[in-house]
Amino acid sequence: MVSYQTIEERDDRLETEYVIQKSRFLTHLAHVETEEEARAFVQKMKKRFYDARHNCSAWVLGPKAELQKSNDDGEPGGTAGNPILEAIKKRGLTDVVLVVTRYFGGIKLGAGGLIRAYSHAAVLGLDAATTIAMTPFLPYAITVDYSLLAALQNYLRRQGVRMREPDYAENVTLHLLLEPEQQEKILTSITDLTSGKFQQKKDEPVLIPVKVDKRLFTPRA
Repeated sequence: MVSYQTIEERDDRLETEYVIQKSRFLTHLAHVETEEEARAFVQKMKKRFYDARHNCSAWVLGPKAELQKSNDDGEPGGTAGNPILEAIKKRGLTDVVLVVTRYFGGIKLGAGGLIRAYSHAAVLGLDAATTIAMTPFLPYAITVDYSLLAALQNYLRRQGVRMREPDYAENVTLHLLLEPEQQEKILTSITDLTSGKFQQKKDEPVLIPVKVDKRLFTPRA
């Protein structure tokens, strides 16, 4: 299962603004998972900002960022859509659509100025978004007697193990989400804590969103 990074925002409420030489650049972006969703978002922005000179866009889709597209929307070729696309790619993000709307201020920026402006506007939007890493976790159902529950829960909390809601029946079943590198340690400790008196069931890996600390972000070359 492939881990990848994307953004958390799934609507158009996040907006950033960049003004240069009287031109206004408004940025909107969202998490999308299909081309249909990406196109719908772009069309929604074009409809909302119908009076703008340009609504330039780009998107990257797929766990391996295998689907990429950009659109200059009337700006000189390569000066708008591609800088937006490169900003997304440089962050290592996928399943993202980003639209930069330009209200022309009457002063031409030139090709180089447009590339820098659209790139900067895209970066501002990406900086404001919440980056998440879709991370593989291994689901384990651990069933124990109620007499072992408190000690087991205390240990799992101290280890920072992610847990879903327990099932309470004749025995109690804890639903754990273990990172691959921690499963051996956790399962060994559960064995020790319960003296081996537990049952376990492992399910297929799942992807869970984990927020990324942007202070640790290093742009791609």
